[in-house]
Amino acid sequence: MLIICADIVFRNLLGSSLPLISELGALMLVIIVYLQLAATIRADRLAKTEIFLPPLQRRFPMIGRLVKALFNLVGAWMIALIAWSTVRILEKDYGSGEFIGVPGIATLQTWPFQVLILIGVFVAAVEFVVRAIAVLRGNNTETETP
Repeated sequence: MLIICADIVFRNLLGSSLPLISELGALMLVIIVYLQLAATIRADRLAKTEIFLPPLQRRFPMIGRLVKALFNLVGAWMIALIAWSTVRILEKDYGSGEFIGVPGIATLQTWPFQVLILIGVFVAAVEFVVRAIAVLRGNNTETETP
């Protein structure tokens, strides 16, 4: 936050931005989202509708559990696809020496940021699988809607 505030002051007083701040801010936003994704899944805070599943769970608990497990497995699959694409991007960035910033002033390699994104999506996929197993075992850790 201090860096962003300093960048705002520099833009208003000197008419130019601090080197790397815009690019770094964009990358940090993506990293924050991916690193907190598993915690969001664990807290059952993903954006979803609650019209279909709670009534189904009340009326047919076993089918409701199966649908919930399927939701978690599909979520794990989707996140695994994101992880796979991130591995490809990481390989490209590392192999080509991809960087952000202005050469001669300030630059940063992008592959460490891709590693953090990969860690975040990997942990999120694992969390989806753990939740699917818990639902199938009947140890439903998700909050039930009355």
